[in-house]
Amino acid sequence: MNVESAPVRARVLSDEPAAGNYFVAAYPPFSCWKRNQAVAAELALKQPAPETPFGVYVHVPFCPKKCDYCYYLSYIRQPLQVIDHYLETVRRELEIYAGQPALQGRALSFLYFGGGTPSNLSTAQARQLLGGLHHLLPRDGAREITYECAPRSVRPNFLDALAEQGVNRLSMGVQSFDDDLLRLNGRVHLAEDVAHAYEHMTRAGFAWINLDLMVGLIGETDTQWRETVRRMLDLSPDSVTIYQTEMPHNTKLYRDYTAGALPAKPVSWDVKRARLDYGFRELERAGYTVVNAYAAVKDPERHRCIYQEHLWRGGDMLGLGVSSFSYFQGVHYQNLCTLEAYESAVDEGRLPVERARDLSDWDQLVREFILQLKFGRVAAAWFQQRFELDITKVFKLRLRALEAEGFLTVTPQEVRLTREGLLCVDRLLPLFYDEEYQGAGYW
Repeated sequence: MNVESAPVRARVLSDEPAAGNYFVAAYPPFSCWKRNQAVAAELALKQPAPETPFGVYVHVPFCPKKCDYCYYLSYIRQPLQVIDHYLETVRRELEIYAGQPALQGRALSFLYFGGGTPSNLSTAQARQLLGGLHHLLPRDGAREITYECAPRSVRPNFLDALAEQGVNRLSMGVQSFDDDLLRLNGRVHLAEDVAHAYEHMTRAGFAWINLDLMVGLIGETDTQWRETVRRMLDLSPDSVTIYQTEMPHNTKLYRDYTAGALPAKPVSWDVKRARLDYGFRELERAGYTVVNAYAAVKDPERHRCIYQEHLWRGGDMLGLGVSSFSYFQGVHYQNLCTLEAYESAVDEGRLPVERARDLSDWDQLVREFILQLKFGRVAAAWFQQRFELDITKVFKLRLRALEAEGFLTVTPQEVRLTREGLLCVDRLLPLFYDEEYQGAGYW
């Protein structure tokens, strides 16, 4: 894509496809990760690691029901013995990692339990999972330990167990406070479940409670979105994350879309961005600070989103569990994507890696630059120190084109997105891809 060949706005914000993945989560794109590069992950782990932040993501792929828009790997209503065996396999996967030279002496910065529905575990299973990992990788110094929750599975004894195991941040998927929209998009909870769960969470005394919302759900109106924002503000959580609804190809939402079976027309990206802007402005009026393209926090000093801060700035992250993603010492890789293959590899004492991508120094610079654009501000000095390059000159022509159309401003010190640029940042990021990755498929 030649960014100077035509106005950016006309090419990236017109005729946006309704279907497909929208958010940029990695660079190079996932479709460029190859099975024959899997050995790169093993080599990276055999090298002593520099003093970079280090965290762990744990995938808990079990749900009572699959949401219509969900593209993450999950298994529905599995027997207890299947879940128990999986949790033990995750522990043994970490055991394989714990013996690698690259993990020796590393202090844990963050630990994140995502899904799936991690709160769908029993209290005993949650203790098994957290306790087993702690034995192999002490988390006493970790600044952020996040556990994702779904409203109907939040209960006091479960929260007590999480607190006992050191969890200090809860993130609950609310999505909407409109019961009709929740039903229409395949959620299992209703608004009253959110109220009950939030009450349990605040009584349990966690240091940080985050609520997730989704703007642009199928069937959503401006009125419904404004009411969701109002009810969220009434709860006054420590932080709020708002995602624009995607329609990835491996979702029920997409299958219904291609079959002409959606109950309502998909919301356009222009409308989603306008509603996101409304949500951000209401949060700011209530005293929150927008800290990236998706999130606003009450206290930017206390609530730092360590998971994102470190990963987007080149920190290492191990992904544990089936299909999970890692970034370690310049290597992207993904675990095997079926429960059977993943567990078999760990049973044999092997790293369960399916595909990988070894990044050059230049790839790492591009990766960190585009991910940091999601913060809305990129400091030139940081890249000068890390890569000995001036990003304002390296990307001069592309930045100039975006600046001319009001998406960002550039000074010798920084690149700063305007609010309009922040709202559509994931559409702008591919402009910075190297030519060989332009047009590469997402998966």
